[in-house]
Amino acid sequence: MSTRIAAFGGVYNNHLALEAVLRDIARRAPEHAWCLGDLGGFGPSPEKSAALMRASALPMLQGNYDHSIGYGLDDCGCGYTDPSDNRFAQLSYDYTNANVSDATREWLRSLPLQARLVVDGRRVLLCHGSPRQVNEFLWDSRCSDAFLEWLCAAHECDVLLVTHTGLHWHRALPNGRHVVNVGAIGRPAHDGRTNVWYAELTFDAGRVAVGFRPVEYDHEALAREMEAERLPAEFVETIRTGWWTTCLENVPVRERMRQWSEASG
Repeated sequence: MSTRIAAFGGVYNNHLALEAVLRDIARRAPEHAWCLGDLGGFGPSPEKSAALMRASALPMLQGNYDHSIGYGLDDCGCGYTDPSDNRFAQLSYDYTNANVSDATREWLRSLPLQARLVVDGRRVLLCHGSPRQVNEFLWDSRCSDAFLEWLCAAHECDVLLVTHTGLHWHRALPNGRHVVNVGAIGRPAHDGRTNVWYAELTFDAGRVAVGFRPVEYDHEALAREMEAERLPAEFVETIRTGWWTTCLENVPVRERMRQWSEASG
């Protein structure tokens, strides 16, 4: 009998996408479902996402954003190095930080950093950035098989689920292990599409199948809400077009080129 895990990350205050993803997960009824963290940032009205997530009763990990908001720190701890990336990250962080309740902060502080499951005899590790650092960016193009093998071996897992980069990908390793970046549901995957994505894994008789489910939501309603909240026009453009306009300096060239190539091809 097969067992399924649904996993998503990077809600980024996109309560409309979160609602649609939760609805899709409920309809498909996997045995396990997780949010890998980063509830806030980028989008509007943080308390709406917090209310939805808590009402869903789905387990959630503490991402770097959740840690910073929970403890009222000065910035998101996202790990950007480019000044432009950091400027836009600070704008979204300051907005989120100013619009959350004390109850939400307390809840975010209570979230675990990692979780472990055993599914069909496979050791599954769920974390935000990576097992060794909450804000580590695991980009597909920059992770060799050898590095991913080492990461899984060092942290004693057969299947590793992460998020943080905002771009979903899957690597089946030669030794039978799997690494899955589940992507983010808070903004599109820089592919010219307005939908968002989450991951679904199926464990069956020793095999692991990984798929990514596209989820449509009312992105135009979100864009209007963002405008009403006076969030940066660059953020609104991303929601409407499916193309990132901020935090691109952090994205490796191969990921940028691949996204444009897939969209145009």
